[in-house]
Amino acid sequence: EQQRIKVRLETRKFGRAVTIIEGINDKDTDLSRLAQKMKTFCACGGTAKNSQILLQGDHREKVHTYLLQLGYPQENIEIQ
Repeated sequence: EQQRIKVRLETRKFGRAVTIIEGINDKDTDLSRLAQKMKTFCACGGTAKNSQILLQGDHREKVHTYLLQLGYPQENIEIQ
């Protein structure tokens, strides 16, 4: 089964950047635990809700590196 993981940056109120990770199958993965590990790896705040992981700040490259370490294939990760 192919998962298309999208990592994108969104600007919220007052110009704050938020990194959004979506497309991870939440049936196989505990999103809250994965979000906790990503927050520790990126040294930022964030949450997991609506089958997305939200991280405070621009962490697209760090998230990409971390997903590769977890074993997700390079071709399934799309950075926007």
